Amino acid sequence: MDKRELVEKINKLKKEKNAIVLAHTYQNIEIDEVADFSGDSLFLSRQAAKTDADIIVFAGVYFMAETAKILSPEKTVLLPVLSAGCAMADKINVDQLRKFKSQHPNIPVVCYVNSTAAVKAESDICCTSANAVDVVKSLNVPEVLFVPDKHLGAYVESMLDGVKVITYPGFCPVHHEIAVSDIVKQKALYPNAKVMVHPECSDEVVKMADFTGSTTGIIKTVKESNDKEFIIVTEKGVVERLQRDCPNKKFVLINEKAVCNTMKLIRLEDILHVLQTGENEINIAKDIAQKAITAIDKMLKI
Repeated sequence: MDKRELVEKINKLKKEKNAIVLAHTYQNIEIDEVADFSGDSLFLSRQAAKTDADIIVFAGVYFMAETAKILSPEKTVLLPVLSAGCAMADKINVDQLRKFKSQHPNIPVVCYVNSTAAVKAESDICCTSANAVDVVKSLNVPEVLFVPDKHLGAYVESMLDGVKVITYPGFCPVHHEIAVSDIVKQKALYPNAKVMVHPECSDEVVKMADFTGSTTGIIKTVKESNDKEFIIVTEKGVVERLQRDCPNKKFVLINEKAVCNTMKLIRLEDILHVLQTGENEINIAKDIAQKAITAIDKMLKI
């Protein structure tokens, strides 16, 4: 079956079953052709919750589908490839979080949205890469625990005076492996290019940025900028979408290894299959979902 036929079949089934497709920015770009919304994970889940869709097909990784289910408990949420996981989210489980908390008692836990529902449920408040600084600041405390991303936690601490951010030693392998030498190499080739860095990168890499921000922040800033060349220091999917949307500008991927392989597992065939069969439904225990939504709601009120 060619791509055109796949797209037609998916769109037909979406109408028949009152379904929507969400596509994370790191997905294979062909997924956008059937997506009702594309963007970062929390944005997608919030948009889906506002719709009257009966079925949400989340082209992303497991924790994202969980978040969609938390925010839309009455909707059916399907993950096209169940094995599509997140290496960062997998670096901490509930037992590890409880141990971390016991080592630092009476300190609030800020949980990056890139985490499982169970970890969110064990945390005080969630955050995204875009609002992490504001979330920590809003707590008005001298110390916070930050899970699971040590790099985003370090970035938050660097942006706030007098707040100690105690980080769990987790990270995103794609961003963690980006080195200062990668930026030096690309700047030598493109000396006028602006360096756009995701805060999941190391502190040394962030210090070389012209702009540091979330995936959505990078895309928005680039589109609004008068500059014409950009070195994109995050996952490859961002570059592909920017090249598509801004053909008059030059975008350079920081290195060819900046690819999230689990994000790339999902194909149009997988989306068609779950729409046809209803397989790979995401369900979350009621008590976990209730605690997790509390942590998310606290964030959304800021």
